[in-house]
Amino acid sequence: MWYVYILECSDNSFYTGHTNNLSERVERHNSGRGSSHTAARLPVKLAWYEEQKNEISATKREIQIKKWSWVKKLALIQGDIQKLKSSSKRYFC
Repeated sequence: MWYVYILECSDNSFYTGHTNNLSERVERHNSGRGSSHTAARLPVKLAWYEEQKNEISATKREIQIKKWSWVKKLALIQGDIQKLKSSSKRYFC
């Protein structure tokens, strides 16, 4: 099983990643060995995760979420479907 996850950092920023061992990966981030982003913003906590069937689907989902705004990621974490949808709308002039 693979996972896509979002960590909340101490400065309220989010870090999105994927792994096949969620608890080990979160521990690695909190030890300062996960990424330079999280190492500079310790401690981090697991805010959200989603199971994926394989690494390819996990990678695709991670890339999708990384493109999202902070507000949209927060809506995902909170399970706020309305806010998630409204933050997905594009406005054209």
